[in-house]
Amino acid sequence: MKTEPIVILSTRELDKMRQAGRLAAKLLQYLEPLVKPGISTLQLNNAAEQWTQAHKAKSAPLGYKGFPKSICTSVNEVVCHGIPNAKQVLKDGDIINIDVTPIVDGYHGDTSKTFLVGTPSFKAKKLVEVTEKCLYLGIAEVKPGGRIGDIGAAIQEYAEAQGFSVVRDFVGHGVSNIFHTAPDIPHYGIRDKGKRLRPGMVFTIEPMINEGTYEVEVLNDGWTAVTRDRLLSAQFEHTLAVTADGVEILTLPEDGN
Repeated sequence: MKTEPIVILSTRELDKMRQAGRLAAKLLQYLEPLVKPGISTLQLNNAAEQWTQAHKAKSAPLGYKGFPKSICTSVNEVVCHGIPNAKQVLKDGDIINIDVTPIVDGYHGDTSKTFLVGTPSFKAKKLVEVTEKCLYLGIAEVKPGGRIGDIGAAIQEYAEAQGFSVVRDFVGHGVSNIFHTAPDIPHYGIRDKGKRLRPGMVFTIEPMINEGTYEVEVLNDGWTAVTRDRLLSAQFEHTLAVTADGVEILTLPEDGN
């Protein structure tokens, strides 16, 4: 768990986070029509990098602690941090999470979405739908005076009621001009536990929901996390700010969808 203090962002910093968040949302919108059978995850990465550069931004993952690419592409049993490569070509029925974090004027817009490739199985479609709902159930718990445990409890209750499991090894995080900072935001937990939420706090909620066990393992590349049982995993992520009267999602597209 992170022990550094939780930073409360100023009005000026929140404006910068909004700019970064909007660009992140636009990047996912740009990539969405490219997600189809026959495209490689490296092609998606290269398209994202070119788009990011064209919009005078930087890709935060590129070089972060040695990560070699500009986005994360996590296919099927990959929970998170999948590395784009030329040999991995999407096929009909796959699911893929694309995680993007452009840096705009020094601030990070962090968001991800799981896309269906072609015609998915019933189980894959249900997993993706449940995972997206988990994200919004977590966001609905964000308000001044609420506790971090409320977020995880809402996600865990719903996911497990639907027959799925919640990854423990990876959590949401504070984000600003620093990519990952305090507080940690677990996607499981107990209501009325954890730090209290205050206006100006900015963090991600990014539940990873698994078809089978919640246990994961990291492959030899040091990044790619996969489900231990190799069943499917899905993820959705938004960056959000605690406001005086609730929550603002910073990585929503401008059309709100």
